[in-house]
Amino acid sequence: MAQLSWPSPGYNDRAVNDTEYEAMAGRFSDDGVDGAPTDTAVVSAGTGLTVNVRADAHASVRGHAWTSGPSTVALAVGANSSGSTRVDRVVLRLDRSTWTVRAVVKAGTPGAGAPPLTQQTGDTGVYEVLLAGVTVLNGAAAVSVTRAETYIGARIRPALSSHRNPNPVVGEMCLETDTGRIRAWNGDAWTIVYSNSGTVTLDALVAGWDSVASSVLEVRSGAVHLRLGGFRRVGSTLAADTESRLPVLIPSAYRHPSRDQYALAYVSGVEIARLIIYSAADDRPGQVWITNKPSISNGESVFPASGISWVVD
Repeated sequence: MAQLSWPSPGYNDRAVNDTEYEAMAGRFSDDGVDGAPTDTAVVSAGTGLTVNVRADAHASVRGHAWTSGPSTVALAVGANSSGSTRVDRVVLRLDRSTWTVRAVVKAGTPGAGAPPLTQQTGDTGVYEVLLAGVTVLNGAAAVSVTRAETYIGARIRPALSSHRNPNPVVGEMCLETDTGRIRAWNGDAWTIVYSNSGTVTLDALVAGWDSVASSVLEVRSGAVHLRLGGFRRVGSTLAADTESRLPVLIPSAYRHPSRDQYALAYVSGVEIARLIIYSAADDRPGQVWITNKPSISNGESVFPASGISWVVD
């Protein structure tokens, strides 16, 4: 069979039928309601055995636009005299016999839980997207509604870390091509979903100390994981009441913005010392200092404990 594409001048004079339109537009966006869970529920309990679909709701089902219109739509719910609780669903249903999308009540079976969604593909049948659950007790004169909208969402945009979308919508995601980070907009800020710094070596030159094992860190999804190395004293004896900077520097991107971090270390002779990893807000940003310690003579070593972590985003 020959290859085809549409719309095009060479295919049916650019005319597209309903089946062809769905095949083309069905993945233009996700199926669901336009908006976010913070919006007013699309479906609420009405008077008696009815549910209300709020005005001015918009959605997309397999590329077909739907709106509830300018006023509330009331949908009837069937009575229940079965002796068991019945759970119905309110769905948006694309009916390919008419190629229309409508909000309808899909009745469940008493005692059997909510009915499954029907999501048929091809050029016949129906395709349903969930809006709400409806609980109908035996002999009930009213119903209760549990909201369950599926939202359209947003695709992941490629962007630079210095130039993300200035007007994002809730749930929008971007991949920073210069950093490899994936971020999501939560309504207030771009939060990190995924990041991977690789191994970052932190060794620095500091008078009086040598590194006998490199200090390294890795960042995963906004959390810094630090392994301090080993250090040997090569200067004069460090008095017990004198603090000293160790040969480590945390890069600015990986410093905690406001809180110092603390760690323990063993000093030659099996004695304990305290280490301070200074935050970006301190006047020693990113530096690591040894304090609360014994005196340390030339040639003695400091071995920090491993497994220090903090959040940077």
